[in-house]
Amino acid sequence: MAASTPAVTDGELLDAYSSAVTSVVDAVGPAVVSISVRGPSQGGPGWGRRGGGSGSGVIFTPDGYILTNAHVVRGGARDVPRSGRTMEVALTDGSTHAAQLVGADPATDTAVVRIEGSGLPHAHFGESARLRVGQLCIAIGNPLGFSSTVSAGVVSALGRNMRAQDGRLMENIIQSDVALNPGNSGGPLVDTRARVIGVNTAMIFGAQGISFAVPIDTAKWVVGQLMTQGRVRRSWLGIVAQNRRIDPRVKRHLDLLQESAVEVMSVEPSGPAAAAGVRDGDLVLALDGRPVQSVDDVHRTLTQWPVGKPLPLSALRRLDRIDVVALPTEAKA
Repeated sequence: MAASTPAVTDGELLDAYSSAVTSVVDAVGPAVVSISVRGPSQGGPGWGRRGGGSGSGVIFTPDGYILTNAHVVRGGARDVPRSGRTMEVALTDGSTHAAQLVGADPATDTAVVRIEGSGLPHAHFGESARLRVGQLCIAIGNPLGFSSTVSAGVVSALGRNMRAQDGRLMENIIQSDVALNPGNSGGPLVDTRARVIGVNTAMIFGAQGISFAVPIDTAKWVVGQLMTQGRVRRSWLGIVAQNRRIDPRVKRHLDLLQESAVEVMSVEPSGPAAAAGVRDGDLVLALDGRPVQSVDDVHRTLTQWPVGKPLPLSALRRLDRIDVVALPTEAKA
């Protein structure tokens, strides 16, 4: 008769869970930093909403490049003497370093800053595309610059959408039940392999600790843009638009399948859309032959479309369908 397998006790399970979390903290914790931006604020010098801010970040290269949130470094200019602002980074070993802003992308709430150094503790990026709901995740922050704060939980949902500060849709956001401590915004969300899978960006207070993170796959693309160009280049058409349902009679008349389109409310006189002949009141039906049913669809296309590449645009003007070609320029910061 085969011997029965001993039952795993609650204590042993807890030890395994604790071991997984502590090993991740040991590996990633030293790379998690505190970021402070100090400068003139409304009503005098100090730490203020207009003049500075603070949060966390994570070093991802041994020579001091740090990933954080754009809102954490708001007001942290490259030209520190001219801006009158300074940015400081504190490591868990107690050391502090002057920092420079490499670039920020408010549309994804992602930013990169840098401190001078070599051989610095740094974390490694994972792949957010491989995440599964229910997977263990750990949020690490460094709000004070002396030691890491840690929260653990699970991935609650994937593919969430939320609005960035500039109104753009942020897609594929990771939702978790990790309770974020104050000052942890900008810190890493890490898996059990000690790989960064997201950047903690927001928390809905009063909603049972729901927290969100920018997926690392998005952040990696943004980081590449910021480190090579100092900004993320996005195409711009020069229109102000809103979502608009298509009249059922117009749908039947033109044999349209889509339910809605994007109504042009105003056109920038010197913008690409104006040059292409787009007018106020036009209903944009498609970009590059692909239907657009919302302003978010337009944003998605322009984010991926190379600046200066001709962009076919189809629109409805009264009962006539028009086709033009626009030459998008770079969106203004």
